[in-house]
Amino acid sequence: MAILSSLGLEKGSEILLQAFTCNAVPNPVLWSGLKSVFVDVNEQTFNIDVKDLEKKITLKSKAVIVQHTFGLAAEMDEIIKICQEHNLILIEDCAHALGATYKGRKVGTFGKAAFFSFSRDKVISSVYGGMVITNDPSIAEKIRQFQDKCGYPPCLWILQQLLHPVLMNWLILPTYKIFGKYLLVLFQKLHILSKAVHWKEKRGLTPGYFPKRMPNALAILALNQFKKLERFNQHRREIAKFYAENLGGQLDEGNIYLRFTIKHPKAHEIIKQAWQGNILIGDWYTSPIAPYDTKLDKIGYNLGSCPKAEKLSKETLNLPTHINISLKDAQKIIDFLKQWR
Repeated sequence: MAILSSLGLEKGSEILLQAFTCNAVPNPVLWSGLKSVFVDVNEQTFNIDVKDLEKKITLKSKAVIVQHTFGLAAEMDEIIKICQEHNLILIEDCAHALGATYKGRKVGTFGKAAFFSFSRDKVISSVYGGMVITNDPSIAEKIRQFQDKCGYPPCLWILQQLLHPVLMNWLILPTYKIFGKYLLVLFQKLHILSKAVHWKEKRGLTPGYFPKRMPNALAILALNQFKKLERFNQHRREIAKFYAENLGGQLDEGNIYLRFTIKHPKAHEIIKQAWQGNILIGDWYTSPIAPYDTKLDKIGYNLGSCPKAEKLSKETLNLPTHINISLKDAQKIIDFLKQWR
């Protein structure tokens, strides 16, 4: 939202962005008085389909938000060419891709600006928050002005976020197979822990804690995790390689594999059975705009407009690669999945 505010776009201007994404991307477009135009995806890369992108450009199109889904770099050469031909501003969504590269160059350095997420399930985590980068001094100054107008969140909200890594790592995850998952639900209902997505966001509405400045307490968490970034990403690549060797798939050394995603016609059934067995297979994304209970009409998405994204939402499941997943854990997941071959 800070990036969009810095561009000085007219109300109603169109922002092109891919389906098969989270409502955290189109919502700020909506809240800025702009219009999201959803573009279909490439079924192999899960990233924006450049052919569909070209088809959906109109005279009102002003910018493209390019998502590097699951830490897989998008086809930046083609996208840059299209942006140059149609005078579109390029913004990179690197929420999944901190540290990834495209042809040796870091993602986030191709466009006018890029944003990164430090949410609880991202490359590094401070539970909430993120960052913006730009090499345009004018945009940087306007983003700082936007930030200056945002107050800090309440202290109780900050405390709620700080409790998340403590309770998750020391209580919920160690006992997950016994009663930990029930504790997580209970803590969220009692508002001891927050949910990743507020119910208002699922309806295109702005939650009360947004926009706010990132508090120092959460910034300290992020800065501490930055020191471990290369180790985290190397581990992800090693786990992804292990999955690929056993389940099939080609890897690119520049990708970081926030999740290792596979396709199966019974994906939702597999995920459900895995959860029952306390195997934490991911369900990103079971809807073209996640989470699954997002009101698509409120976000501005029309069913049928991105058929490939809708198809992928029915047949994809993603495997964890984070630092706490060992090769032994990965082997258990592989053994579970082999029964579905």
